Amino acid sequence: MSGTIGVLGGMGPLATVDFMRKVIDLTPARRDQEHLPLIVYSVPQVPGRSACILEGAASPLPAMLRGIRTLAQAGAECIAIPCNTAHHWYDELARESRCPVLHIVDAACAAMERRAVGQGPVGLLATTGTIAAGIYQARLDRHGYDCVVLGARDMEDLVMRGIALVKAGEMEDARALLETAAAKLGTQGVRAIVLGCTEIPIVFDGVSSSSVPPIVDATQALAEACVEWYFGRAGRAAESHG
Repeated sequence: MSGTIGVLGGMGPLATVDFMRKVIDLTPARRDQEHLPLIVYSVPQVPGRSACILEGAASPLPAMLRGIRTLAQAGAECIAIPCNTAHHWYDELARESRCPVLHIVDAACAAMERRAVGQGPVGLLATTGTIAAGIYQARLDRHGYDCVVLGARDMEDLVMRGIALVKAGEMEDARALLETAAAKLGTQGVRAIVLGCTEIPIVFDGVSSSSVPPIVDATQALAEACVEWYFGRAGRAAESHG
């Protein structure tokens, strides 16, 4: 199946569905046959990514590598991982894959550049594991952005608690906490706020304050990168035969 995109999902399951919906919504299709072919590996029994990074708990890498191999065997020609913290193991996953693996942070940076977000401080709402692992910081820096995060207490009480509530299906309580977290970041002079955990966009409706800068949904950015890859592959194929 030409142009098939493999999705290494399940981290968490609802975030995987949110990502797939965004791919579908972004695709300029008028009938079924014009949509992107996706093969989805959604196996939630992957050990916790943040627990591994922060506490030395069981590594999720073997489980994720099984997913990469399964997608390759199924015919994936490009892979997307709708989990930010999983990108701590991006290099190992990319080495295992026989096809390109899109990076969610590169996708988010591209989205900011498309939206003309000026260089400077950028707020990040993400898990403590994602922040501790430096998944965003170096790549943001290469694009001229400085990463700004909340303090430890707000991270625990607002961000991590909000993410846990999304996973537990308590959406209204999660929304209130995460929107409060975004509003606090917005007071720190950031040019944009990146939603760097795929659970956050599920409930995030934005905040009403005019002081809050543009919101960049990394899940949406990864979906945009998938659509761009799919429709760009014909041009790349033509160049290779030129």
